[in-house]
Amino acid sequence: MNKRDLRTILLVEDSMADAEMAIDALREAKLANPIVHLEDGVDCLDWLYRRGPFADRAEGDPAVILLDIKMPRMDGLEVLKQLRSEERWKRLPVVILSSSREESDLARSWDLGVNAYVLKPVDVQQFFTAVQTLGHFWAVLNQRPEGD
Repeated sequence: MNKRDLRTILLVEDSMADAEMAIDALREAKLANPIVHLEDGVDCLDWLYRRGPFADRAEGDPAVILLDIKMPRMDGLEVLKQLRSEERWKRLPVVILSSSREESDLARSWDLGVNAYVLKPVDVQQFFTAVQTLGHFWAVLNQRPEGD
């Protein structure tokens, strides 16, 4: 498999500090997958649907979406709701990576069909380890069903 065959890791995170740490952790984990960072849910949907500023991006779905909840314009739960409402996106792996410890966010995420909910550790090294583990599992080890 060459680098062009690797599926993108889509990181949707409005905090530049958290996004930079996540990208650094994924790169340090030696994942060859391309990483696309977007700052809110509107851009995430535009990227997935290849519209607006992303109309000319290469075709293909990401290997996984690492999705924050609390973002401007459209939050992560609304993105998840829209994705799961369409057959095309029902099996796309989505991992909530959030600092929200609100029980309602956790429950709603599971109700909407999230694949995993990971609390962002406060400790930088724990954050790195968590993101590296997510990247390895969802971008390398996890296999989607045929036809996806």
